[in-house]
Amino acid sequence: MTKNNKKILIVLGSESDLNVTSNGLKELEHFAIPYTLRIASAHRSPEFLHGIISDFENQQGQIVICVAGKSAHLAGVVASLTCKPVLAVPVYSKETAGFDALLSMGQMPKGIPVATMGFGNSGFINACLLAAEILGLSCPKTKEALDPHRIDMASKVQQSDKQNCIEYNG
Repeated sequence: MTKNNKKILIVLGSESDLNVTSNGLKELEHFAIPYTLRIASAHRSPEFLHGIISDFENQQGQIVICVAGKSAHLAGVVASLTCKPVLAVPVYSKETAGFDALLSMGQMPKGIPVATMGFGNSGFINACLLAAEILGLSCPKTKEALDPHRIDMASKVQQSDKQNCIEYNG
């Protein structure tokens, strides 16, 4: 793989995890943050995953977001291979409601930190926004883009309140 200066690496445990990424990817694109999305399994393709993380390190990537369900060891394995921040997004499964993934990601042994988000689409959006905030610590352009984003969200809430406020004085 050639050097491409992608700041964020997104690793999905399987193709079925793609359905949680579209809105979060739009956030990264809104902030003009370069990313690469890959699919690799900690269990089914460990050497391939190691190669992806090695490429990420060689490209001087900055943050990894891992999206996985079932017994989601992906984020922990990735965190063991890099000292860069690893953000984990558990994916809901009908068999366990996603709690096995949440616990696998959230209960890492001391010394190998993984920041675990909420489930699915909302969790992935939050992972992308947290990644933008982390990058904003050293990139003024990204930091400056975050403030209007927050103001816009607050404005939408206030507009919704204005349109839907109900007062009952009965």
